[in-house]
Amino acid sequence: MSLVPMTEQGAVALREELEHLKTVLRPRIVADIAEAREHGDLKENAEYHAAREEQGFCEGRIQEIEGKLSNAQVIDVTKMNNNGRVIFGSTITLLDLDNDKEVTYRIVGEDEADIKNNLLSVSSPIARAFVGKELDDEVTVTTPGGVKEFEITNVEYI
Repeated sequence: MSLVPMTEQGAVALREELEHLKTVLRPRIVADIAEAREHGDLKENAEYHAAREEQGFCEGRIQEIEGKLSNAQVIDVTKMNNNGRVIFGSTITLLDLDNDKEVTYRIVGEDEADIKNNLLSVSSPIARAFVGKELDDEVTVTTPGGVKEFEITNVEYI
């Protein structure tokens, strides 16, 4: 399996979630199952079945996170020289040439992407349009809302 790029912040967030699942959620679920077993007949025990289902989701998420972390190529963009070029992990400020509004995005790994928080997946068409471009470049991007033109007004490695 190939390595998947991930920012340092994304890796930290996954490690924190994994720690929470293993040290808080998993023991609580085990206690819930033990308590539900004490209520008797397991065939018709909704609490037991709900706890077992939650345990399955928890264990699945633990495996998923461990897999992602084992295949992650963690990139700390703060240690790179800022040459004004848009790369994975950089934060870019764009001027929409149609309406003169500025918007700031950070280019992150697929698992970190969250458009509501202006985190663009490196594999998204919008991010791909900017990667490799430089400060002051004008870039045409095809978006779901049509063709848009942007100027890169700032590139930060934070």
